[in-house]
Amino acid sequence: MKALIDRAGIDAKIAGLAALHGDNIQSLRKAAVDVFADALAHGAAVARAELESGGGGLACGAHLAYVEDEVLRAIHDCVVKYIAPSQSKLCIVAVGGYGRGALAPGSDIDLLFLLDGKGRARSESVVEAMLYFLWDLKQKVGHATRSVEECLKQARADMTIRTTLLETRYILGDEALLDQLSARFDQEIVRNSAPEFVQAKLTEREERVRRAGSSRYLVEPNVKEGKGGLRDLNTLFWISKYTYRVRDVDALVAAGLFSEQELRLFHRCENFLWSVRCHMHFYTGRAEERLSFDLQRVLAEKMRFKAAAGVPGVERFMKRYFVTAKHVGDLTNIVCAALEERQAKPRAMFDRVFGSLRRKKPRDLGPFAIETDRVTVASNDIFERDPVNLIRLFWVAAHNELAIHPDALRLVTQSLPRIDAKLRASPEANRLFLEILINPQSNERALRLMNEAGVFGRFITEFGRVVAMMQFNMYHHYTVDEHTLRALRELASVELGHYKTELPLTSELMPTITHRRALYLAVLLHDIAKGRPEDHSIAGAALARKIGPRLGLDDAETETCAWLVEEHLTMSNIAQSRDLADPRTIQAFADKVQTIERLKMLAILTVCDIRAVGPGVWNGWKGELLRTLYWETELVLAGGHSSVDRKGRVERSQRELREKLPAWSDPEFADYVARHYPAYWLKVDLPHKIQHAQLLYASAVELNSLATEYTTDAFRGITELTVVAPDHPRLLSIIAGACAVCGANIVDAQVFTTADGLALDTISISRAFERDEDELRRAKRVAKSIEQALRGEVRVTELLADKAKTAPDRAATFHVPADVIIDNSLSRKYSVVEVSGLDRVGLLHDLTFALSKLNLNIASAHIVTFGEKAVDAFYVTDLTGAKVTNPARQAALRRHLTEVFAPKARAAKTA
Repeated sequence: MKALIDRAGIDAKIAGLAALHGDNIQSLRKAAVDVFADALAHGAAVARAELESGGGGLACGAHLAYVEDEVLRAIHDCVVKYIAPSQSKLCIVAVGGYGRGALAPGSDIDLLFLLDGKGRARSESVVEAMLYFLWDLKQKVGHATRSVEECLKQARADMTIRTTLLETRYILGDEALLDQLSARFDQEIVRNSAPEFVQAKLTEREERVRRAGSSRYLVEPNVKEGKGGLRDLNTLFWISKYTYRVRDVDALVAAGLFSEQELRLFHRCENFLWSVRCHMHFYTGRAEERLSFDLQRVLAEKMRFKAAAGVPGVERFMKRYFVTAKHVGDLTNIVCAALEERQAKPRAMFDRVFGSLRRKKPRDLGPFAIETDRVTVASNDIFERDPVNLIRLFWVAAHNELAIHPDALRLVTQSLPRIDAKLRASPEANRLFLEILINPQSNERALRLMNEAGVFGRFITEFGRVVAMMQFNMYHHYTVDEHTLRALRELASVELGHYKTELPLTSELMPTITHRRALYLAVLLHDIAKGRPEDHSIAGAALARKIGPRLGLDDAETETCAWLVEEHLTMSNIAQSRDLADPRTIQAFADKVQTIERLKMLAILTVCDIRAVGPGVWNGWKGELLRTLYWETELVLAGGHSSVDRKGRVERSQRELREKLPAWSDPEFADYVARHYPAYWLKVDLPHKIQHAQLLYASAVELNSLATEYTTDAFRGITELTVVAPDHPRLLSIIAGACAVCGANIVDAQVFTTADGLALDTISISRAFERDEDELRRAKRVAKSIEQALRGEVRVTELLADKAKTAPDRAATFHVPADVIIDNSLSRKYSVVEVSGLDRVGLLHDLTFALSKLNLNIASAHIVTFGEKAVDAFYVTDLTGAKVTNPARQAALRRHLTEVFAPKARAAKTA
């Protein structure tokens, strides 16, 4: 490796500059800054080259800290020799992260200038001159200038300063000052305040994790502040160092806290996380701590993670990250257990870390004991004597709603090799596991602990394959195992009645389910085949047929479970991307479901699955769509489908509206009825018919052919915009573009044309605000944008092009193949054109514009976005009202829609 820094060369250059510039201090300072900057840049370049050639992250951090040390010494020498000659008594100390002897490329430089009581003014002038150099070098410096007494006074009152003083490292000056501070800090503060410090640090950790994301399995984790990240490792060391009063991590083995194996695990975790962090800082040129999607692919390549067994390199890299975060959690458990045993950590704080459970008299303990209200092992050979106890431990905890003592979890981790084929085949072990799974009071807590301890993935080996597995997309917020556990929590909450207001239909259905065990197992297994080359729904169904009998399900339950796993995406896809007012949509879904029991179970599974994807994914609009699909399908399955002919249904619909418009004269109403085609009367519900009638009437009275109206619905999570305008082929395209310009996300569009040539479009957009007042103000802006665009006052294409320039380029991070499917079997009247590809600003505008250029009428549009992937379905006819059946025309339709996603098409539109 090339030399990190040439200290002698720096000193020689500074001496030469001093001779050249003489008494001109300002010119000397400026020239000296260039020398120091070159030295820092050279050192960083050498450290980066070493890292990118396979070096370790901690080594990189140590190299950068060494370079910084030497530059500080050179700056100090320059100051006391040439800038502010002085014989000051001063000690310069690295503190905080820098004090640990490791520095990330974008990190702050934390310094303590420790002063003697005598000659303070001279020392402060040296400090000031040094700081000016550091600021001129554009370094982020955290600094304090204090005497020993001042440091101790501040540390007594402030836990942050106390933590800073835990990690001090001598750089230069009077080392006796630092020795004095360290000795007095240990004797006067640390010795008698361990419980207070531990509680403060764990409380601080809770708040930090809450801000960064409470799960360590977020798919865009914060490497520094997130759960399982570097700050957690730092916190572990601070607590251990403070309590055991040791100087470094290695001493914790002799102190009895870590075994040699656990110490090696600590170092592996630290080195990996430091490697990730240093790569991020170097690549971005800043202190970037969030491992975002665009960085994940870059770092996977830099850290040499290759695709293997059909798993992309980026997903293998992220699995390593999440496994490391899990190991950090294991080490946290070990430290907390040891601290409690030393009574350094209050019990209440322990409960916040491990979960406080309801206290009641324990029962059915079997071979286990209770210690401080937690289940623990009665002897260290308990798992050796009977490996079934590895499952029974979690059953006892779940059965009694008790936490598990960390000492017992530590022994579980050490006993994982005992989970073998024999144990997996044990009827008793499988019975216990199934009882844990179907216990809504504590299943998620117990299964999460089993997963953290490594038991879950070894006992259900198929689940082990998806532990810490991420999916490289923007839709899923968590790893597959974390998503699964959250889905089980949603199901348990439904069964316990926690969602009666929020999920009325699901809550009503759950008590009526006959095959509870099949439903719980289906939720557990619905994503178990993720990461395999075949369709995960089909592969998951095959696994369900294998796992169901093993856990004790009978044939009917197993087949129901397998069907649910295979179809777990079906109801969501149909609800969000099909016209639910089209009888053929409902009939096709009913044919697939076949029974009301299956329909109920699939509805519940679908809701739990969507709600577990991540914050903000579930909303009232999706709930409304699913309820509509459920009710319409239930009617068909129950044999209650309408036998009234089409003409009779239209007439009944018109009579219902007539009753709600008593002020209208008969001729007025007859004229209004004549304006609508039969499809309108069959598809639109009564409240919307009333709204449309009043809007069209007002437009006619005011002689206004362009009108908009908007309402919002907090429960459904949408805002509806109704647009009346002269019909023309590009109408929906212009509306979609105007919405995109305002940042409004369209989720659904219903399009009708009156007999006198007016378009009556209902556009549903996602709500952006919680308060109705705020949302209605936003809706007013969107409606105004639509009106301006339709009047030609603004050019939507130009506004979209400007907006696209500042939008992130997802194509550089994600590869989503464009696909166009034309299906004439899904609707009696319309061709259904389903388009999927990479989402971007103005996509719906461009797609609808392409359809209009092909002379197709859009009857409805159903818009779904899965992170970076858009899936849009259009119900269309040609200008004669016929389906698109001609093969040549279908080929042209596919070609034009696919071209919308082409990079050259996007570039042309934004040029």
